[in-house]
Amino acid sequence: MPCRHVPRGWTVVAVGLAGLGALMNGGCGRTDAAPTPPPSAVTVSHPLYREVIEWDEYTGHLEAPESVNVAARVSGFIEESHFQEGAIVKKDDVLFVIDDRQFKADLNSKVADVAKAQSQADLALIHLNRFEKVHGTKAISEEDYDTAKASYDQCLSVLASAKAAAEVSRLNLEWTRVVAPITGRVSRMEVTPGNLINGGVGQATLLTTIVSIDPMYCYVDVDEHSILKYQELARQKKRISARDARIPVFMQLGNETGFPHEGVVDFVDNKFDPTTGTLRARGVFPNPDKTLTPGSFGRVRVAGSGRYQAMLIPDAAVGTDQDLKFVMLATANDTVEMRPVKLGALFGRLRAVEGISVDDRVIINGIQRARPGSQVTVQVSQIPDSAYMMTAPGSPTTRALPATTVPTSGPPERAAQ
Repeated sequence: MPCRHVPRGWTVVAVGLAGLGALMNGGCGRTDAAPTPPPSAVTVSHPLYREVIEWDEYTGHLEAPESVNVAARVSGFIEESHFQEGAIVKKDDVLFVIDDRQFKADLNSKVADVAKAQSQADLALIHLNRFEKVHGTKAISEEDYDTAKASYDQCLSVLASAKAAAEVSRLNLEWTRVVAPITGRVSRMEVTPGNLINGGVGQATLLTTIVSIDPMYCYVDVDEHSILKYQELARQKKRISARDARIPVFMQLGNETGFPHEGVVDFVDNKFDPTTGTLRARGVFPNPDKTLTPGSFGRVRVAGSGRYQAMLIPDAAVGTDQDLKFVMLATANDTVEMRPVKLGALFGRLRAVEGISVDDRVIINGIQRARPGSQVTVQVSQIPDSAYMMTAPGSPTTRALPATTVPTSGPPERAAQ
């Protein structure tokens, strides 16, 4: 085949295109390896192994054990008042003074009647003694002796009646000073000095009221489901019944935390309220600093179980996959392991779990970045006791509660932190 003449310039262009194609083919055929991501950083901690008590909480209201409506026993004009409204008064402190002039006059009259009756009784006794000396002789008749004896007995009866009337007058005079029947906080004056009041039984005028302040009652209404639970725990010897012993109870007011007031359950009603399905119970709380006020609301906490040991981890460290509860653990070689667990009660920010031991390193921070089988960078932390609700073991009164055994995955492999 004859050779065709190719211009020199075209030869250079062809060679250049061929080289460029070779370079492009060589570049497309080479692949660079993707960089390996660093291990995720997580925070781990050993579980706490602590003694716990499950607590149930209810809302209650405070009432004073004693509440008295103060009224006078006698009628009259009020002359004086001797208390500051809203202050603390002690038993037998004088609150009001009623005009006592008529009562003094009446007492003087009754005392005079006693003296008169006494003199008549003395005279009758003299006559009787004279008749006694000649009784049985013909100096007096039997009728005269009987008359003298009956006269003396009659005078004694009149004397006793006069003394009783004088005692009533003395009491009426004493009751012109209206005193506090109990120690407590007094309310406002319903009647001021200068007013006429009625006393005695019936339409007695209300003067003021007093409520006791130490101790203080807190009444709560407990639902039927909880009552049945407590009864079952008592039958199983896992909890003391409030009917059999004074079990501890704790309370906090609306502006308080940590349930600082400690008392005991001293009363459980004898029947359910059919309109609410609840049973009323009462806790009694010391109130030496007078911070508890009748009528206010309080949140109370009562033991819902006996004492038992439990593994505690932050509740946020528990994961959920449908109905499966699990935690992420960091193994000895810093590999992530998923461990199914069984959840228990919540204690503060910590959750009781079964299926782990105190030697396990639970991932408590960074659980979203941890994948089973992946490597992680571990930072060790310690779960603070402040996250654990310390009310139960920290109170001496809870030592009276029975210790119970809750099934766990086995005893801890080392001492608790």
